[in-house]
Amino acid sequence: MMYPLVQDLADDKIPVAVTCRVLGFSKQAFYKWCANPISQRDWDDAHLINAAIDIHHDDPEFGYRFIADELADQGVRASRNRVNRLCTAQRLWSVHSRKRGLNRKPGPPVHDDLVLRDFTAKAANQLWLTDITEHPTAEGKLYLCAIKDACSNRIVGYSIGARMTSDLAVNALHNALALRGTVGAIVHSDRGSQFRSHAYVRALRDAQLRGSMGRVGACADNAAMESFFSLLQKNVLNRQRWTNREQLRLAIVVWIEKTYHRRRRQDALGRMTPIEFETLTQTAHSA
Repeated sequence: MMYPLVQDLADDKIPVAVTCRVLGFSKQAFYKWCANPISQRDWDDAHLINAAIDIHHDDPEFGYRFIADELADQGVRASRNRVNRLCTAQRLWSVHSRKRGLNRKPGPPVHDDLVLRDFTAKAANQLWLTDITEHPTAEGKLYLCAIKDACSNRIVGYSIGARMTSDLAVNALHNALALRGTVGAIVHSDRGSQFRSHAYVRALRDAQLRGSMGRVGACADNAAMESFFSLLQKNVLNRQRWTNREQLRLAIVVWIEKTYHRRRRQDALGRMTPIEFETLTQTAHSA
């Protein structure tokens, strides 16, 4: 925009009429801009950009399409093309949109590693482990975020959804708190952006839970959850082709609650199920 240049030259004693004639627009257009230098469109764009930055900060996986959907949920009306233009100008790109040959590193941890690969606990609600897995259906991918108690191996909370966002991790945390209450546990995860998001960190803080994060590229840091996901993969996910998300979601819930918790005996628990082990340890503790 050339109008600020006219203003700067006018401060240097160069007549407005001369500058406007040289630059090719009228004095009236310049004075109209002086009366209202920020247009309504610029003002609306600024508010839209601020809202998009907040959404992307909480969920770095979100590209402009998901950001546009979230803005619509918040009552902000904007076309995808407009959101794309503003997001591109602000360099708000999904972390999955990697340029060829570019090797991106995981983000910095928001918590210290309080576990140091010791994934054991002497009592319930001392250490929770969490991670996210995915599986395709004919409708698209379905994502599961699960939280496992390191003492009994029970899945104390989980959330299933069509998008891998911070809400998936936060909802799993709320599910665990609804079952266990405020327990002050350590919650250990990898450095996935869902677990580094402001929404998730805030949920941990509000629940008085302590966050913990493993190191980059340390496969052993995921081993404690991989054993559960491996069983789920073999017993549910790979058993058939799933036609829709709801069908797979129901199968996952039934397997966790009916089979894994109540029928599957584990060597680490003395050939007891997670429910039996918790019942026995709680009885012993009460005695």
